[in-house]
Order: sequence, then structure tokens, then C-alpha cells
Amino acid sequence: MSSLSKFFSRIGAAFGLVDRTPPDPVPGPAPAGEIREQRPPNESRRVAKFQIGQVVRHRMFPFRGVIFDVDPEFNNTDEWYESIPEEVRPHKAQPYYHLFAENERTHYVAYVSEQNLLPDETAEPVNHPDIVDVFDVVDKGQYRLKSSMAN
Repeated sequence: MSSLSKFFSRIGAAFGLVDRTPPDPVPGPAPAGEIREQRPPNESRRVAKFQIGQVVRHRMFPFRGVIFDVDPEFNNTDEWYESIPEEVRPHKAQPYYHLFAENERTHYVAYVSEQNLLPDETAEPVNHPDIVDVFDVVDKGQYRLKSSMAN
């Protein structure tokens, strides 16, 4: 994760733009002295549900954005993760998405767990200023990664 992404993730956390969906506990008790990460039952690593260039919206907060990177599981700082209240902290073993995000007031970069995202069905464009550096706009609300940005 780049320093800029970390910075904006911390800003998002400061403004309350963090995941608030309660995680599902791991089934069964942990052995004595072991702290077990919370994750949904029967779930290890998953395939990402959303794709780079897809427009998504947050399940509970009023923002939407274009996905520009995907981590197969949590890949941010422990400080960022621990800043989320434990009772609503999402599990780490799920995809996390980097978004060029916007709300009614501003543009920023967000880092959001898959459990807190939904597809955006509005077909409206996202007006984040960094989109033109990374994506070609195919149509309203549809973005294709520029060939110079592909791995």
C-alpha cells in the first residue's frame, strides 16, 4: 500500500468512513492462550467479488467510488485496523478494495472491506480527479484501466 493510500485511509478513519458491519466470529473456541482472527464460518481466502474499474458504493455510508486496486485480504497497518472499534471491526480474511471515492463534499481514497461494498447501479460517473490518470472512461459509470497501468 502506498504512503498516499495509507494517508487517505487514516483520513477516512478519522472522518468515520470505516467499516461498521459486525464481523462473524470463527466457529468453536480458541485453544487456551490463542487469539483467533474473526472471519465468517468455512471461509478462508476468497476470490474478489468486485473488479478494478467497477463503481461501488458503501453499504452504510453515503459514498461511492471506482476500484483501483484489490488486496486479497487486509493489507493496511495494524494501527489503522485497531482504530476501528472491535465490536464492528471487519475480519481480515476477505478482499479489501482501494477506491477513488467521493461523497457530497469531497474526494478521497478509501480502503474498504468487501463485506461493506455493494455494486453501484446508478451508471453515474465518479468525479474523482485522479481517475483520468488511471482509467479510460468507457461510458458513464464504466472505467477501463489504461494499458500503461496494467501489470
